[in-house]
Amino acid sequence: MTQRLNAFAVAPKAFEPLVALGPLVEASSLEHALIELVKIRASQINGCANCLHMHTADTLKAGERVERIVLLDAWRESAMYSPRERAALAWTEALTHIAQAHPSDADYEAVAAAFSDEEIVYLTVLITAINSWNRIAVGFGVHHPNDARLKAAA
Repeated sequence: MTQRLNAFAVAPKAFEPLVALGPLVEASSLEHALIELVKIRASQINGCANCLHMHTADTLKAGERVERIVLLDAWRESAMYSPRERAALAWTEALTHIAQAHPSDADYEAVAAAFSDEEIVYLTVLITAINSWNRIAVGFGVHHPNDARLKAAA
């Protein structure tokens, strides 16, 4: 993919509200590991290599097990995720795939059983933010660092 535009250099102020959501979500009662799993799962669905690179690296630095990252795309078939993580991942998928089907009452009931009302709000803001970042990175063809290193070496 070709980098199309460095939107961050062109209009940095446009990203300030989106950047501000990160610390708000991190300050919530959502666990850091859960936050990163949600970011990775949405980025997998959206095919955002830049975000996948960033968030898998962050998650590994925070001590997450490689197996849980590798199996994330198949979380429904793995016992490696807690009921709370499973509810968050299902809600992530429901909101990320919103153009194909709106979240069902069952989707909401599952997340409501595992999270407080306030946590559902922060989880939903997190999912909204990572989907926005994915669209920005994919839309403008943002390269992840390994792409840049390979290009420089060629």
